[in-house]
Amino acid sequence: MNDEERLARRTAAVDEVQRLLVEHLLLEVEPHDLDPDAPLFGSGHGLDSIDAVEVAVALENRFGVRMHESRVESVPHLRTINTIVDLVLARQELA
Repeated sequence: MNDEERLARRTAAVDEVQRLLVEHLLLEVEPHDLDPDAPLFGSGHGLDSIDAVEVAVALENRFGVRMHESRVESVPHLRTINTIVDLVLARQELA
């Protein structure tokens, strides 16, 4: 896969994760308004531990990505939209 294909794949994944978050968490923003580099929890997008569980379930259902930690909001892969995308793309490459 060349760089252009990789970039297109990443852009599509970011768009999809943004949509997934807005739809599953019923956020009142447009998906593209979610900064992919902002922290999901705390002062960034302001999500909480209940939201973290919702995100983990949605990621598992959509991408087959499982979170094994007991405190889902502390999972490093859920830090930002970009870290979620990194995980999703890495898992897809392994499949």
